[in-house]
Amino acid sequence: MNLPASPAEEAVSAELAEVRPALGSAYGAALAGARAAVLTRLWRALAFEPLPWVERRERGPGGLTLLLSGGRRLEGPLPDPYATDPYVSEVLLDGAPYRQAGRLVVALGVPHGDAFAAELDDSTASLALSRAGQPAAEDQAPQTGWAWEQRVVDGHPYHPNCRSRPGFSVAEQLAYAPEHRPVVELGLAAVRAGECLVTGAWPAELREGGRLLLPVHPWQAEHVLKQTGREPGALRPGLAAHPLMALRTLAPVAGGAHVKTALSTRLTSSVRDISEYSIETAAAVSAFAQALSERLDGRLHVTRTLGAATARSSDLAAVLREPPEVYADAAAGEWVAPVAALALSPLARSASWRAELARLALSVCLRVLDLGVALEAHGQNLLVVLSPAGDPLRLVYRDLADIRISPDRLLRHGLPVPPLAGRLITDDVTLLRRKLFGSLLTGTLGATTGSATAFGEALAEAAGLPATADTEALLTAPLPTKALTLMRLSPGIPGDQWAQLDNPLAGAGGRGRRQG
Repeated sequence: MNLPASPAEEAVSAELAEVRPALGSAYGAALAGARAAVLTRLWRALAFEPLPWVERRERGPGGLTLLLSGGRRLEGPLPDPYATDPYVSEVLLDGAPYRQAGRLVVALGVPHGDAFAAELDDSTASLALSRAGQPAAEDQAPQTGWAWEQRVVDGHPYHPNCRSRPGFSVAEQLAYAPEHRPVVELGLAAVRAGECLVTGAWPAELREGGRLLLPVHPWQAEHVLKQTGREPGALRPGLAAHPLMALRTLAPVAGGAHVKTALSTRLTSSVRDISEYSIETAAAVSAFAQALSERLDGRLHVTRTLGAATARSSDLAAVLREPPEVYADAAAGEWVAPVAALALSPLARSASWRAELARLALSVCLRVLDLGVALEAHGQNLLVVLSPAGDPLRLVYRDLADIRISPDRLLRHGLPVPPLAGRLITDDVTLLRRKLFGSLLTGTLGATTGSATAFGEALAEAAGLPATADTEALLTAPLPTKALTLMRLSPGIPGDQWAQLDNPLAGAGGRGRRQG
């Protein structure tokens, strides 16, 4: 059935006709799938998140019914919290069918729903654009790390705003988004060194006399820095680079350090600037993480932060980070890729490979948690070094800006506490477990398996986990997941909000075996 296009879908279509008319028909063909993909993610949220206007949920053999405040009813298929293939093409609100997430949210009439509905429409249109620009077939495995990252077309596997990019025109998405495979020209802002905060070693090639040259994303230059007197024309020619999954982090074409830039717009859920706190703590956190990884018998590498600098503004800052490829032995045929990209590869179709990945990731990350660090091990931050045959060998973790560190746990193991304060530091067990479990379990591994059944099977085969209280919680307690839709509908509440998912191992005798 042909549905009327949303304003966002119409706007993308009109812009495409101007800047890339050859993609018009492919974009139109991709809309139905994009609508189902976003609606599936929204249905997951409606089914599991603690939304205040959902009074009760009733499961039946034919589906799930949500009883809403005011006596309304919302009906849809039985939800799978780990499904990554779109399986929801329609839901019924008081008997009326809805096939577009934005229109459903408007019809629900919930607080802050109109703004969220606009984000959903933008996500749907951008997702269709992302899919429209893909080659017809990709039989060959990528040969570089950045090419693996650009295979991730659909964005966040569970967030309805998986491709929301407010403030980006169609031309800008085609020019800067990784799934469109562009080469991006970063500019360089020359700032007097005395005006900057620098940690780590800022390289000589990004210095000029008494000035630092800060890499600037072209979108930031066009839309943000011109408002602060640093218009695009004032920037020096910079680096040609491939955008990675994070869009604002890029791998230079000439090789070398990856460059994380400020991008002051809301992508998915967060504004992607770089805080002064992140710059202040970058070197200390990197040195601490390197020392901690040495306790893991070579099973975990952490990419070093080589240098970080800010012109005392979250809108003008950059971080230089070691590329993950340095931890793979290319001469031995090893290669490295983010888990989010591997989830789309033929490897992830193998139950034994998924179990081996779960075993490696859980054993390492639980050990790190016990030592005192909760990694935000989602599929973008967590990478795997693989053998020539694709066997998971070691983990690589990147981007330390949002880990959590427990001084109590570090001291318990005789480890030095880094000289840090602020949001990275907490001894709250619930917060530590949410940080790891909500990213690794109900994010990375759930998306890699792609269904509740396969997720449970992979966890059940993850033998040899460390015998800790965290492992016991993993095996017996409900699993936390970020309530991503609730967060977007609660603009006045800062920080993360959470939902709980049934644990596929709870009540099954703790099938994931532990080391004594």
